Amino acid sequence: MKKLLIGNRAVAEGLYDGGLSVVSSYPGTPSTEITEFLSEYGDIHSEWAPNEKVACEVAFGASLAGARSACAMKHVGLNVAADPLFTLSYTGVNGGMVICVADDPAMHSSQNEQDSRHYAIAAKVPMLEPADSAEAYAFAKAAFELSEQFDTPVLLRMCTRIAHSQSVVETEERVMPVLKEYVKDPAKYIMMPGNAIRRHPVVEARTAALTEYAENCPFNTVEDNGSDIGIITSGCSYQYVKEALGDSVNVLKIGMPNPLPVNLIKEFAAKVKTLYVIEELDPIIETHVRTLGLDVIGKEKFSPLGEFSQATVAAAFGKDANAFATADSDIPNRPPMMCAGCPHRGLFYTLAKNKVTVMGDIGCYTLGAVPPLSALDSTLCMGASVSGLHGFNAARDGADKKSVAVIGDSTFMHSGMTGLVNVAYNATNSTVIILDNSITGMTGHQQNPTTGYNIKGDPAAKVDLEALCKALGINRVRVVDPYDLKECDTAVKEELAAEEPSVIISRRPCVLLKTVKTAPSLTVAADKCKSCKRCMGLGCPAIRMKDGKADIDTTLCVGCGVCKQLCAFDAIEGVTM
Repeated sequence: MKKLLIGNRAVAEGLYDGGLSVVSSYPGTPSTEITEFLSEYGDIHSEWAPNEKVACEVAFGASLAGARSACAMKHVGLNVAADPLFTLSYTGVNGGMVICVADDPAMHSSQNEQDSRHYAIAAKVPMLEPADSAEAYAFAKAAFELSEQFDTPVLLRMCTRIAHSQSVVETEERVMPVLKEYVKDPAKYIMMPGNAIRRHPVVEARTAALTEYAENCPFNTVEDNGSDIGIITSGCSYQYVKEALGDSVNVLKIGMPNPLPVNLIKEFAAKVKTLYVIEELDPIIETHVRTLGLDVIGKEKFSPLGEFSQATVAAAFGKDANAFATADSDIPNRPPMMCAGCPHRGLFYTLAKNKVTVMGDIGCYTLGAVPPLSALDSTLCMGASVSGLHGFNAARDGADKKSVAVIGDSTFMHSGMTGLVNVAYNATNSTVIILDNSITGMTGHQQNPTTGYNIKGDPAAKVDLEALCKALGINRVRVVDPYDLKECDTAVKEELAAEEPSVIISRRPCVLLKTVKTAPSLTVAADKCKSCKRCMGLGCPAIRMKDGKADIDTTLCVGCGVCKQLCAFDAIEGVTM
């Protein structure tokens, strides 16, 4: 059956048709939809795990039981899953296991431009990299066979453009292999030093076998157009090469970036006078080509920064880059901002007003860093706000305590809990604010262990954040409504003044949730407005200045009432939530 699919759905259908039984993931753009699509199938087990390490370990357990399994994550999520990944390379698998990782060149929704191919090389596991949705489907399905054939987990590398672009896919019937027998094998699966040292030679032998396989595997293909110019490329870069240069050059498309072939590359290079490598981010293929003693043009012409485009490739070869222009540079930028009625806005306003140093974390609340709130001082990685606050306060020995950490409910479950244990155990006078908006917001409203629902929307065990924080050693735990500025101000001042660790839970559901009822839009009485612009300090997209007076866009306002609390002249009118 032919379908028009985005890359992530193609991966999901490829995994399913390849015989997937269990998938466990943590949401992270641009990988999230893979698992969301898989959750639509009722005959497999799908779940959101608390973090990527757990997801990878769940997939391993399912593989050990004899089932075909998968997990999906974004590139920085692979950092979290790296611990099990490296040892999984030693243990190998029983049922096929696929680890989907989506890189984000240009950092559309990420804190760095990490190249996940390094993980495949370092962990010594094979990686496949599709260049469109058709290959995403085919490679995902084939990854299970590859995994079982070579007794290894397989990394499937996507990127933002391939994950979210559409192309035609021809799907096949679902293959459902019989559950493999589980046989107790301590020497293979118990990685204590005595066993692990005997598994390392197995990994090296497997790498050699995979390198030989790469010479003629279906994932690496040659397009010989009789040109003197040869281009080695992969993934999305292949699409740019084809659109910019067509059939005017010879192309070696690498669909298996680890391990890379040797003879295939040498034979390709021997047929051309000039050899290029075009790959986004790091010079992985280029470095390999150079180690083969070949002259190649790579990063001196193609940047290691950000994404390429058709125009990038065209310009590098002296062609008209303007023919591939995709956007008008005169279009004004629309800066990212928290939504109108966002429950985090009132809390951030309070922190900014009190000039509090704020250790931030990963989530939509990171937008509290942008003007006019400018409320954050740092953002590093999932959970780092809590641990970072502890270190900040330990270094300053509690002097002039005016610092907090902010972290979302999902992020707290992901990796904030251990940081809070450290605060309690090693006793710094730190205040952690959990921004509980009842959902995993930034990646598109996925459930998490604090919401009471699983990936399919069915009722599930719900973590009680107040009880959990107390169980982790925090005695001072209080809940505030972030729409109530006076309550927020009191809580922040009291907890900063307290002589022990504390937690404030800022609880109000995301205003975009379908179950949340909003109030009618507020309005501004122009005759009362004194143009003080205090309401503009909230950074709410529904509030603007019009004809010298504050004005509220009724198509955006949800009646949260935070701005009304700021107006000293009662110019903002209406019933609030």
